[in-house]
Amino acid sequence: MAELITISKTDDGTRLMRWFMRQFPSLPQREFYKLCRGGQIRVNSKRVHGREILNADDVVRVPPTMAGFATQLHKSSSGDKFSLADLEMLRKCIVHNDSDIVVFNKPAGLAVQGGTGIKKSVDKMAAALFPYDKISLVHRLDRETSGLLVVAKNQRAAQHLSAQFQNKDAHKEYLALLNGAVKPLRGVIDNYMLKGQVFDNPERVNNGTGQRPQRAVTHYQVLSSAGNLSWVLFSPKTGRTHQLRLHSAFTLNAPIVGDNLYGRNNKEDDALRSMLVTNNLFLFAYKLTFQHPSSGRMITMRAMVPEFMMPVIKFLELKMP
Repeated sequence: MAELITISKTDDGTRLMRWFMRQFPSLPQREFYKLCRGGQIRVNSKRVHGREILNADDVVRVPPTMAGFATQLHKSSSGDKFSLADLEMLRKCIVHNDSDIVVFNKPAGLAVQGGTGIKKSVDKMAAALFPYDKISLVHRLDRETSGLLVVAKNQRAAQHLSAQFQNKDAHKEYLALLNGAVKPLRGVIDNYMLKGQVFDNPERVNNGTGQRPQRAVTHYQVLSSAGNLSWVLFSPKTGRTHQLRLHSAFTLNAPIVGDNLYGRNNKEDDALRSMLVTNNLFLFAYKLTFQHPSSGRMITMRAMVPEFMMPVIKFLELKMP
């Protein structure tokens, strides 16, 4: 059955043949033009020659015979598998794209890195979107966390960006809705983490493995509150696994809304869940500042708040930074 793909803003102005060659690198040009002549490939239900310029929101008909040419692109030996619609979804999440980097506003629920049991991930899908670039991850977001993710498109950019994130020269800010009244309204959390636990004194930890807890530092500010809910701006200074989720739940005693791993079941949660229309984690990487690997300029990216958060933000009249 043919697929209907809506052209995103990032592909506005792209020639039809180039769009198909990018989606299906193994497709011979002669086969592409043959499909155009036979009416199998269409744009907005109209026949095409193949040299047309695509506009945002155009609808391209992709014939079912293209599946064979997509095999190498969309299914690897590790079992990763995704459709053209999945790729277009990720393409619409692009907030910046140039020859060195691509920045996504990653949706909640999409893994950043592929692995056992993970069929869809940003790294594999980005490699499919940009088959002529060397895609490399330079930092991570939890699968459940939405927001800004920068990906390198060549080795030089990857080395430059990886060093920034490792040396903490790149600056990240998150917005989160916490289930609890946070006091004081601003502060610095400075403690230690090991295997999903938080410790104030690492010298007292004896887990029998020889591993030492790692220091975890987070700056926070309560932007607004509504009842027992706190709308918080986080600025992590270290990058430990689940750092913001652990600091919220165990240091601030106010787990992030939608956190099924570190949350708690109580009456407040029941009342809150009755208001929500989603089980997504209310943690959003909304701002990212880093040095561009080619120009050397410091650039700041901001992303639109996810749609699932907007009804709650409006209902509670939460302030944006």
